[in-house]
Amino acid sequence: MEESNDILDEGVVMEEGEAPALSGAETKLALALRVVRDLKSRLDNLERLLESRSESADMDSYSMSSTDESSFGSFEGRSIEGVFDGEHMVGEDGRQYAVPPNYASKSKLVEGDLLRLTISENGRFLFKQKGPIERQRLVGSLMQDELSGDWKVVAGGNGYNVLAAAISFHRGEVGDEAVILVPKSAPSSWAAVENMIKKDGSEW
Repeated sequence: MEESNDILDEGVVMEEGEAPALSGAETKLALALRVVRDLKSRLDNLERLLESRSESADMDSYSMSSTDESSFGSFEGRSIEGVFDGEHMVGEDGRQYAVPPNYASKSKLVEGDLLRLTISENGRFLFKQKGPIERQRLVGSLMQDELSGDWKVVAGGNGYNVLAAAISFHRGEVGDEAVILVPKSAPSSWAAVENMIKKDGSEW
């Protein structure tokens, strides 16, 4: 990608940046620290609420203004950070946010990548890649489950789930060789498709 913050899909923005790759442990630690800060903020709000001697009407007003918006289902204008699990972003608030398959495929997101989701005032979801996990490249055989239609790549004795959008983009077929990206030092069940080597030996 030639320039950062390119819009890759409807309602989705990627930020390339030059952040160094993170190990699996570093990614989990970064998310854990954010969860701790979020919990501390909530506890502080709860403590202030309990200490308040306002009348019940005032207390209700205080509760609505001081408690995190996510408790009431409103996220407008908020930024939430989390970790990509192969299909979703698991946010620091414990919720799952669906990541558009086209965005994940084009961005080659790998399980464990740090993401930031910003929800604009008009409800538009903007995803940005904030910290890529360390990657390794593998080559494996592309397979498809006959019953579910799900795609997998078998590489290094392991089977990795891959997004159908990535297979469609690379025009993959059963038996093709897929070049995939997986975490370097962390187990994963998902992989990002980087390239496809067709049965006739040509690359797509």
